[in-house]
Amino acid sequence: MRTSVRTTRSRAVRAGTALAAVLALSLAAACGGGDSGGEGSGGKDAQERKPTVELPRLDGQKLQVAAVWTGLEQKNFRKVLDEFEERTGAEVSFVPTGDSVATFIGTKVEGGAPPDVAFLPQVGVLHQFAEKGWIKPVEAATQEQLEKNFSQGWRDLGAHEGKQYGVYYKAANKSLVWYNTTAFENAGVSEPKTWDEFLQAARTISDSGVPPVSVGGADGWTLTDWFENIYLSQAGPEKYDQLARHEIKWTDPSVKEALTTLGELFGEKELLAGGNDGALRTEFPKSVTQVFAEPDAPQAAMVYEGDFVAVNIGDTKSKINEDAKVFPFPAVGGDSPVVSAGDAAVVMKDNKGAHALQTFLASTDAAAIWAEQGGFISPNKELDTSVYPNDVLRDIADALIAAGDDFRFDMSDQAPAAFGGTKGEGEWKALQDFLADPRDVAGAQRELEAAAAKAYGD
Repeated sequence: MRTSVRTTRSRAVRAGTALAAVLALSLAAACGGGDSGGEGSGGKDAQERKPTVELPRLDGQKLQVAAVWTGLEQKNFRKVLDEFEERTGAEVSFVPTGDSVATFIGTKVEGGAPPDVAFLPQVGVLHQFAEKGWIKPVEAATQEQLEKNFSQGWRDLGAHEGKQYGVYYKAANKSLVWYNTTAFENAGVSEPKTWDEFLQAARTISDSGVPPVSVGGADGWTLTDWFENIYLSQAGPEKYDQLARHEIKWTDPSVKEALTTLGELFGEKELLAGGNDGALRTEFPKSVTQVFAEPDAPQAAMVYEGDFVAVNIGDTKSKINEDAKVFPFPAVGGDSPVVSAGDAAVVMKDNKGAHALQTFLASTDAAAIWAEQGGFISPNKELDTSVYPNDVLRDIADALIAAGDDFRFDMSDQAPAAFGGTKGEGEWKALQDFLADPRDVAGAQRELEAAAAKAYGD
């Protein structure tokens, strides 16, 4: 297994139950609140917080940081870098990587100009980079912050062969469905708890004249998330771990069952905004704005994705807790799944500034800066969650921390980049082909297995 985070089915069930409970409570308590989840002031003024980590002076040193974030996410992370610059005297530039992070970084390394610090969204890529010697083990100051602020599971995700390399600065709960309240009210449907209820609600919404589900199929990673939630809930955590390690093949009956279930949605074009062709042309940001751009006249009723959807909602007229609400991914098997993801900061240039920045990112100081802006969840267990700008994000963060190590990390992010993290290749491409023709379950399985066998070197 590419991560040592292991749980039993009962512990995974408790995490899912806890998440569902806190979401229900947060929405009931926060109904009528106007926080957008985009930019926010948070629960505490940043100036009231005292630094919790000591940083060296780095006057005159220039650093480059590479990560996938663009738009508002990049703007909010820039505030984190601004604080680091003010406290150290360093000058930090940010470079967006695009979705194919491994390809971008690999090109930089081959050209002799890697960034000082990079954020890796795939555990598999972190392992590959460690094996190549492209990333550096953490220093003592960073390790101290990690042991103080992060559970063993999150530390293990950033380690390889007994050495610590990564700091999971940003986490994501990828088991959420966001919906337009007007669309639900007009159709007379409530939040579904099971997959069958979800499909029935979607059909009822479709009959009301609104496309029920917006799918960002142009970005293949969204399709891997759909599959993983269904597979975890239906096949269970043990099978999930086996498939993540490629110990069972993608031609396994459990994969057939999960794809068949997903095909129940993808196979009814009336349930998808724009039909299958439209979904394949829709990028993730548009999949959100179709639901929330016009609160009272939505182009779709629901969009599945992680807590970071709040960032995109913040760019619309909709307000979280009023026009936009959220429920846990519906249970396909006995329980709702809990799939997490995250971005790990790794040092690529062995210099004082890069290690200092990684130490800063492992602190509550750095986590609080972005948390108070919204659209961000931190796995830092010592972060005071009152800094989050609304009850929904606050309680999602509380649930993540309360779960401890009771979660499953995004399966595609555990895979080699060629299979689970490259645009137009591997799992991304195979599931896009499946979205185009959901009837061909066997063909999708063969394509997935061929790509996996090649990437894993089987």
